[in-house]
Amino acid sequence: MRVTVSRKAHFNAAHRLYRKDWSEEQNDTVFGKCNNPNFHGHNYELIVSVTGEIDPQTGYVIDIKVLKDIITEEVEEPFDHKNLNLDVPEFKDLNPTAENIVVVIWNRIRRRIDSQMDLEVVLYETPRNFVTYKGI
Repeated sequence: MRVTVSRKAHFNAAHRLYRKDWSEEQNDTVFGKCNNPNFHGHNYELIVSVTGEIDPQTGYVIDIKVLKDIITEEVEEPFDHKNLNLDVPEFKDLNPTAENIVVVIWNRIRRRIDSQMDLEVVLYETPRNFVTYKGI
């Protein structure tokens, strides 16, 4: 019997969407206000879901405290109140779009979750705009 366990989290971060190899004009056309050279911020919301078999001894798929600690260490501490472009190494040469952020978060968490379990991350950039990544 496979069950999904989910945990919500959040972080606040600034970013700028732009490509170094494009002109300012092209960046403005594609990214609009998100290309602000002084950056802009979001209050990101995150849902991390782990799906797996229930352990017959503990009754858990994953201990929610363990999942909480992984999210804290892999997402909240390195991303919260940071400038993603400048402070998070993965975005040195990767445009920090919501799509790229969710993949980076998934990869950070994936390495800490048992490979027998499925992982899904949903990232809300705004209450109405969100992306989902399942590793496929």
